[in-house]
Amino acid sequence: MNFSNKNRSELITSLKKDKLDLLVIGGGITGAGITLDATVRGMKTAVVEMQDFAAGTSSRSTKLVHGGLRYLKQFEIKMVAEVGKEREIVYENGPHVTTPQWMLLPFHKGGTFGSFSTNIGLRVYDFLAGVKKSERRKMLSQQETLTKEPLVKNEGLQGGGYYVEYRTDDARLTIEVMKTAVELGAKALNYSKVENLLYENGKVVGVLINDQLTGEKHEIYADKIVNATGPWVDKIREIDNSKKGKALQLTKGVHLVIDQSRFPLKQAVYFDTPDGRMVFAIPREEKVYVGTTDTFFDEDAVSPNITSSDREYVLKSINYMFPTVKVTESDIESSWAGVRPLILEDGKDPSEISRKDEIWESESGLITIAGGKLTGYRKMAETIVDLVAKKFEQEKNIKYTNCQTKHLPISGGNVGGSKQFESYVQKQIEKGQSLSLTQKEAEQLATRYGSNVPTIFDNLDTIRKNAEQYGLPIVLMAKLQYALDHEMTATPVDFLYRRTGALLFDIDTVRSYKDKVIDFMQAYFNWSDETKQKMISQLEYEIKHATEAIDEPTVKA
Repeated sequence: MNFSNKNRSELITSLKKDKLDLLVIGGGITGAGITLDATVRGMKTAVVEMQDFAAGTSSRSTKLVHGGLRYLKQFEIKMVAEVGKEREIVYENGPHVTTPQWMLLPFHKGGTFGSFSTNIGLRVYDFLAGVKKSERRKMLSQQETLTKEPLVKNEGLQGGGYYVEYRTDDARLTIEVMKTAVELGAKALNYSKVENLLYENGKVVGVLINDQLTGEKHEIYADKIVNATGPWVDKIREIDNSKKGKALQLTKGVHLVIDQSRFPLKQAVYFDTPDGRMVFAIPREEKVYVGTTDTFFDEDAVSPNITSSDREYVLKSINYMFPTVKVTESDIESSWAGVRPLILEDGKDPSEISRKDEIWESESGLITIAGGKLTGYRKMAETIVDLVAKKFEQEKNIKYTNCQTKHLPISGGNVGGSKQFESYVQKQIEKGQSLSLTQKEAEQLATRYGSNVPTIFDNLDTIRKNAEQYGLPIVLMAKLQYALDHEMTATPVDFLYRRTGALLFDIDTVRSYKDKVIDFMQAYFNWSDETKQKMISQLEYEIKHATEAIDEPTVKA
């Protein structure tokens, strides 16, 4: 069965019919990781998500698989060691969605970091994270720092640290992990909101979902249920009457996107601001994105707003560290805000709260995982599935294998490991050119889809006909066809935001082709004109949300 919303009713029928071993609530990176791990071990597993996969925190991060250098300052040694080692595992299993990125950490007189602390910090980081020799930190002089990135503030500059992080496409990483689980037998359903939990003898045995696309309600049953809903874990705990003890503290992060013609940054930079916060500035696809802020948040986590003061703060940060650039509000092409679900720690500032994950189990048997970082998703999944496996052994005498995901390529990652990725891409470019694609077109597809690109090439005749009929560029049409057939895309926002990132990093393409994309999707799904209008409104809202700020935060009455 193709992983497509065209098969939705068939998928729902099978979910209602068969009792599962494990049901995961939440289709972000944590839920996807748990679903994959459990499926590989042989558990009959499904995942339901109230929005699109990765629509919450997992498409709104800083888009880095990183070890959390700044957590060394908080003595989070164990976490830095664990997630630091995970970076390379994530990279090896999916080199098409993750790539090493040298990061420059400039230090200035009177700043948060100095030469000694940076040197020691990066050395400890290398050791804890088990960094390979070719990627170990280097210390740079003032002149070497400016050679790496001439835009960095010269005044008071004393030098820099140079170390490797891993840049990722967070939404695509989540989708690829989810696709791998589905390829191996899991069932995954987006736009399925859990409205209630179902109980027998005081134990949770299932969920009642409301299909957000049709309005229909369905019951799904499972032996074990995991709540991995990120910012919404406390909402599920409230349904379970088990929100006791520790709770979530949401914090908001904001990122701005600026074209390189206005901000010609060539080197990723991690820098401190006058108030001691740390900010990333990262080049990506002819753009630069900069963030993040870190502020407490208690509004609607579905669609966090960017305020004028958020924008002003990030712009001031850019102009502080890169004074010759002089960016203004009019230079912002798009932006995004994301909510981090952290564990409440009284008296701590947002940036000081631990990113550690915690697991809670209620009297009903509901298992909840909260906190954590994108980088550590696989280890978090391993911990949860170990716990579930242990319960199955104790309660039913069923024994499952240990975690199998450490060396398991995710969908698109079957390229022979990171060392073979470039040569794999080169072969696929040649194949694409033999099918009358330009080198650039073939390269765009091969680097994005990795070992899944042959599926696109095999369908190129149909893609070309559809591109001509609907007036879409062939690469955009190829992405759209693949997203609809193989990536459970249900709405234009799913496609333009999470399957491609165009809404964030190529807003001009979105504005130019959005109507034609919607026309094709209407034909594909046989939408009524009323449904089509709803999709247009939804997309217009997201474009506005990405390109405009609100004047003041919403104040609750």
